[in-house]
Amino acid sequence: MLPIPTLRLAAQQLTTTTLASPAEMVAHLGAVQAQDVNMAKWAIGLRLPNCNLATVTEACNRGEILRTHVLRPTWHFVAPADIRWMLSLSKDRIKAQFQVRDSDLGLDDKIYTKSNKVITKALEGGRHLLREELAALLKKAKINADEGRITHIMMNAEIEGLVCSGAMRGKQQTYALLDEWVPPVKMPIKEEALACLALRYFTGHGPATPQDCVWWSGLTATNIRQGLRLVCKQLTCEKIEGKEYWFSPSISKGCTLDKTPSCFLLPAWDEYLVGYKDRSAVLHNDYQRTAIVVNGTFRPVVIYNGQVIGIWKKSTRKDEMVVAEYFKKPTKKQEQAVAAAAQKLGKFWREA
Repeated sequence: MLPIPTLRLAAQQLTTTTLASPAEMVAHLGAVQAQDVNMAKWAIGLRLPNCNLATVTEACNRGEILRTHVLRPTWHFVAPADIRWMLSLSKDRIKAQFQVRDSDLGLDDKIYTKSNKVITKALEGGRHLLREELAALLKKAKINADEGRITHIMMNAEIEGLVCSGAMRGKQQTYALLDEWVPPVKMPIKEEALACLALRYFTGHGPATPQDCVWWSGLTATNIRQGLRLVCKQLTCEKIEGKEYWFSPSISKGCTLDKTPSCFLLPAWDEYLVGYKDRSAVLHNDYQRTAIVVNGTFRPVVIYNGQVIGIWKKSTRKDEMVVAEYFKKPTKKQEQAVAAAAQKLGKFWREA
């Protein structure tokens, strides 16, 4: 078996890709964490040839990729064909996690039912509205929609499959009715949905353990084992230090140890890190707290030959694109590779 980082780079379409569009990339990965919208767009763009910010934004505006709360839960980009079955698997667990906060905010099923009716009426007929516009309409209907409450009201509407992201209005996201934006399709039964999630995760993130998939999906270990049993014949399993690592056999067949160094400036919350519970294969434990802040914020990182060697941020200077902070003094070859990766990042933003 090739090294885990080598296989993950290939599985995540970083070192090579056969995919051609943002929609295909999101579907391949299953879901792309997206609380920072532009960083998430870069996560998609850096994995595709000749892709810029406008390409990904246009895919959002056409409803080819959707942004909603699903899985752990947090914001994710998902494919339209996947949004409903993913919500069906994660809805109850997400709602359970927010019960205490809902109670603190004075939100209950009665208020959610009333607010959902207002939201539906406001968005009917293909209208796409900003959160602030929906909050104003809710207040007009005598529903308290202050900052904390509107966040949960809209999240509940997403989780219930009522709304999803609509077309961008400038730099702001709107909401649209899911059934208008994405025509309803026949839903798979739970076992089929679990099988689809397992296959999608281990194909797009492998080699990974079932525990990694539990973290990524927010589902139970029992759920993941059930899904994995249904698709195990389509995957390869290797045991390393007593742990099962699952991945697509197509990745190992087409992947080799490349003598040319690979280097990527990954965005905050990129799937290469956030997609796993155990990140030690690509991020040394000594640097975990630098790359992943105590509050759970995943910082933009520098990847060199599969390993995290530092963090980066956009530069304020006109003569440079990024500022890298390395964990150890970089070699000349590493600095040159980072400079080339920065050029790709700059092209992504400039051509928008």
